[in-house]
Amino acid sequence: MRQILLFISLLILPFVSFSQEIKGNVVDDQGNPLIGVTIHASQSDKYTTTDFDGNFALEAKQGEDVVFTFIGFETLTMKAAQNMQAVLKESVTQLEDVVMIGYGTAKKRDLTGSIVSIKGEEVADKPNNNVLNSLQGKVAGLQVVNSGQPGSEPDVRIRGTISLYQTKPLYVVDGIFTDNIDFINPSDIASLEVLKDPSSLSVFGARGANGVILVTTKRAKTGETLINYNTSVGFKSITGQPDMANASQFKTLYEMQRENQGIAPYSYYNLYAADTDWVDTIANDNALFYNHNISFSNSTENNKIYAGFGYSNEEGLVKNELYKKFTANLNDELTLKKNLKLGLNLNFLDARLPRLGNFTSAINSTPIVAPYNNALGVYNQLPTEMGGAQLGNPLLEVEGKNGTQLNRDTRFVANVYAELKFLEHFTLRGAYLADLDYNKGRGYTPVFNVYAAESDDLTAYGSNLLTKVNQYSNYKQNLQQDYTLSYKNTFGKHNVTLLAGHTRYEEYFSAMSGTVSQYAPNYNADGVDTNQIPNDPRWWYLNVFPYGDPTTRLSNSSQWDRATLSYLGRVLYNYDGKYMVNASLRRDDSSEIRKAQNFWAVGAAWEISKENFFKNDYVSYLKIKGSIGEQGNQFTSLHYPTYPLYVSGQSAVFGENLVPANILAYRVNPNLKWETVFSKEIGFEATAFNNKLSLEVNYYDKTTDGLLAYITTSTDEFYGNVGEVKNNGFEFVASWKNEVNDKFNYSISGNLTTMNNKVVSLYDDGFDYFSNPTRTIAGQPISSFYGYIVEGVYQTEADVLLSPTSNVGNYGVGDLKFKDVNGDGIITADDRTYIGNPTPDFTYGFSANLNYNNWSLGLDFQGVYGNEVYRNWGNGSTYAQFNYRTARLNAWNGPGTSNWEPQVNDASGYNSMASTYMVEDGSYLRLRNVQLAYNFNASFLDKLSIKSLKMFLNAQNMVTWRNNSGFTPEFGGSPTQFGVDNGSYPIPVITTVGLNVTF
Repeated sequence: MRQILLFISLLILPFVSFSQEIKGNVVDDQGNPLIGVTIHASQSDKYTTTDFDGNFALEAKQGEDVVFTFIGFETLTMKAAQNMQAVLKESVTQLEDVVMIGYGTAKKRDLTGSIVSIKGEEVADKPNNNVLNSLQGKVAGLQVVNSGQPGSEPDVRIRGTISLYQTKPLYVVDGIFTDNIDFINPSDIASLEVLKDPSSLSVFGARGANGVILVTTKRAKTGETLINYNTSVGFKSITGQPDMANASQFKTLYEMQRENQGIAPYSYYNLYAADTDWVDTIANDNALFYNHNISFSNSTENNKIYAGFGYSNEEGLVKNELYKKFTANLNDELTLKKNLKLGLNLNFLDARLPRLGNFTSAINSTPIVAPYNNALGVYNQLPTEMGGAQLGNPLLEVEGKNGTQLNRDTRFVANVYAELKFLEHFTLRGAYLADLDYNKGRGYTPVFNVYAAESDDLTAYGSNLLTKVNQYSNYKQNLQQDYTLSYKNTFGKHNVTLLAGHTRYEEYFSAMSGTVSQYAPNYNADGVDTNQIPNDPRWWYLNVFPYGDPTTRLSNSSQWDRATLSYLGRVLYNYDGKYMVNASLRRDDSSEIRKAQNFWAVGAAWEISKENFFKNDYVSYLKIKGSIGEQGNQFTSLHYPTYPLYVSGQSAVFGENLVPANILAYRVNPNLKWETVFSKEIGFEATAFNNKLSLEVNYYDKTTDGLLAYITTSTDEFYGNVGEVKNNGFEFVASWKNEVNDKFNYSISGNLTTMNNKVVSLYDDGFDYFSNPTRTIAGQPISSFYGYIVEGVYQTEADVLLSPTSNVGNYGVGDLKFKDVNGDGIITADDRTYIGNPTPDFTYGFSANLNYNNWSLGLDFQGVYGNEVYRNWGNGSTYAQFNYRTARLNAWNGPGTSNWEPQVNDASGYNSMASTYMVEDGSYLRLRNVQLAYNFNASFLDKLSIKSLKMFLNAQNMVTWRNNSGFTPEFGGSPTQFGVDNGSYPIPVITTVGLNVTF
C-alpha cells in the first residue's frame, strides 16, 4: 500500500506548487533602496512591504505574479522567484500620482490646472498644533501669516485678497466643507491638496473664489497591520523683543517731555526705584511643548480600519497660558460585495482653551515700577500719570487672574458614505456629512487691592469693587449631503471621466452669553467683603446663589441659519495622453440670496513631450496648460443681505399716544448676488536632465466682478455689487534632485510668487472704506495705509514760517513736518495719501534636503518682500503716558539733532497722527525649519520586532532677518485692515526632539 501512495505522490508532485518564503530587494533606477514598497502576491493574496534597505520577504508560490507598487513610481509585475531584484522606474515628476480634486480623484498628469499635493509625512513631525502653520513657504501662491499664540488660527490667503469680507480658503476634510481645520491632528493627515486655478475651483461654486485646501486623513494600507507611535517634546522661547527704554532712559525721556511741555519735573521718582523689564516679567521662559500620537491600522480583504489618537500640551509665551488638545480619528471602509462599499470617517476634538494674554501692556508699561510690593503682599499700581488707568499691572493680569477663565471646545466631524459600482464603468456614491462644534466657557472677575505709591494707600484695582461671573455657549451645526454619479471609460485613445452631482449644505448657529455681578459690598469687622462671589469654579454660573445680584444679570443671544442647494458636473478628457480638456459647471441656490448663480470653468493642456517631433535627450516632459472660469464668494458682513431687518424709526403721535415706528435697516436690493471672480491661468510644467530638474511657471489673473459692499451715503444705505478688485502675478516653482552615489543624495527646491493687487472700482469716484490707518479706494491696493508723508522735522522757527501752514493740530519746532501733497500751501486732511502697501511684491520659500546613509538634514526658508507694516505702538498718545522705544533717545532736541525722530512731546497728538513715521519695512527672510534625523537600520530593528524607527531634532523659526521694530514682521487681519502691528505676539523659536516608531 505504501508503494502505491508513493507512486501516486510522485505523479501529482509536478502539478502541485507549495507556497514558500520568497526574499528579494527593491531599488529605484539609480540603485537606491526603496522603503515602504507594497508587494502583493496576486494568487496567494499575501502582502508585505520593504524595510529601510529595500529588502522584503513574502510568502508566495514559485512563478506566480508579484506586483510592486509605490507612490511616485511605475507599477512593476514580476514572477515570484528566490532573490528577486526589482527595479522601479520613477514616474516623471510623480505625474502618475493620484491627487484629490473636488468630489473625486484624478491623475495629476490628466489635469489642466495647478494642484499642489503635500504628503502627510512632510508636516506630521513639525511642532505645530495646526497643520496650516507648517505650510508657510511651501506652496507657491499660498500666503500663511502665523501667530505665536497657542491655539490660534493663521491668516491664510491664496493668490491675493479678493474681497472686503472674506479671504480664507474653503477647507474640505474627507469631503465635508468647513471654515477651519483646527480639529485635525497633523499625524492623521495622509495628504493635503491646495487648489488655486479655475479648472479645479469652479466645481465648488459660490465657495471656490478664495481657493480650496483639501485634507485627506489616513486609511489603512492594503494587507498591513501597523501600530505607529510618534512623539516630540521641546521648548519655546521669545525672539525679536522690541527695544524699550529702561528706568534710567525712561526718566531721561519723560523729563525731556515734561520740559518740552512746560511742566515741572515729576516729583515722585523717590517712590519708584525699580528697573523692570515687563516683557521678561510676564514671559514664560522655556515654555513647554509636547505631543503624543498613536495609530492602529489593519486591513483584510473586506475591511480596512485606521484609528489615530493624539494629545498635545502647549504652553504660551505669556505665563499661565496653556492649550490642551485631544484628537481622535477613525476611518473604516467595509467591502460588502465586490462592487459595494460602506465607509465611515470620524474626527473628534476636545480642546481646553487658555486665557490668552499678550505683551501689549508689557511693552507700554513704565519700567520704574516694581511689579509686586513684598512688604505689603500686594501688587503695585502704575503711576496715575504713566498709564495706571489704561494699562493696569501686567503681572497682576497674568498671575492674579490665572485660572479665572475656563473655555472648552468640543467638535465632531463625521462622514458616512456608500459607494456602488455597476455596469463596469459607473460609480454611484452617496454621503451624509456633519460638523458639530460646541464651544462653551465661564469665567470670573476677581477684586484686588493694589498699592498706589503716590497716595500711599491701598486702592481697588481698576476701580473695580464688584466680583463678576461670565458664561457663554456657542453651538454650530453644519450638515451636508452629497450624491454623485461618475462614469469612467477608455475608447481606443480616448479617455473620459464624467461626474454629475447634487449636494445640499445647511448651517445652523446659536450663541448665548451673560454676566452677573455680586451684591453691593458688605465689609465685616476684618474688612472682608462677605458678598463677594467665591473665587472657585463651582460658583461661576449666571444663577450663582446666594451671591449673584439678579438685578445685574445681563444676557444676550444670537442665531442664524442658511442653506445651499447645488447641482454640479465635470468632464475630464484626454486623447492619447497628450491632449487634455477639463470642464466643470455648478449651480448654487442659496437661502441668503434671491437668485441662483452659475459658476463654470474650462481648461486645456497639451503634453508636447509626447509628440514625435519633440524627442530629445534633455527635456523629458513638457506640458503647457491654461484655464478660465468663474467662482463665487458667498460672504457679507451679515447674513441674508437681501432681507434687511427692521430698526427703530421716527415715532409719531396719534392723539395722546406716542407710537414708535419701525423701518428697514437699509434699502432692499433684489438684484444682489454673490461676488463672482473671473480667473485665468496659463503656464507650463517641465522636467529635464534625467528628471533631475523640475520646473513649473504659471501666470494667474483674478478679477472680482460685482464686489459686494455696504454703501452708505448721505441719502441712502444698501448692499450692492458695486466694485472690482484685480489680483495677478506669476508663480515659479523649481526643484533639483541628484544621487551623488549610493550613500549620498540631495534635493533643492524653491518657489516664488509675485502679487499685484488693485481696487479697480468702488461705487462712485472717491467712495472709500476707511479703517484707520487703512483706506480702501479705487486705484490703490486694498487696505493701503493712509496718512501723511513726513518730510523731516521742523528745526527752527524760521523753518516753521517758511513751510506750509498746518491746520490739523498744534505743532511747532521739533515736530514732524508733513508734506503738502496737493500743493495748496496748507497742511490739511486732504494731504493724506497712500503711505504703504501691506500686500508684498512677492513671497517665496526654498528648502534643501541632504541624505547620507541613515542620516538626513532638512532646511526650510520662507520670506516676503516689498510690503510695509504699520507700527501702531510706541508713537506717543494724548491719553496716556506709555513707555518709550529706545529709538526716542535720538529725538530732536535742538536744531540739527534729528530730522526723523520728533521731539518728545505728545501733548497735542500731532506726531502720533498716521504718517510714514509709523510705516516700517515688512520684508523678511526666516529660517523656518531645521531638522536632523536618523533612521535606524532594518537589521538592528528586526531584533526588536520593529518595522521602522526614526529619531529627530527639530528647530523652528531659528533666525529671522528683518527691518521692523516689533516682535515679528508678519501680521494678519481682516481684508480691509491687515499688516498692522498692535504690539503683537512673538513668533517663538521652538526646539523639539522626537521619535517615530512603527511596529
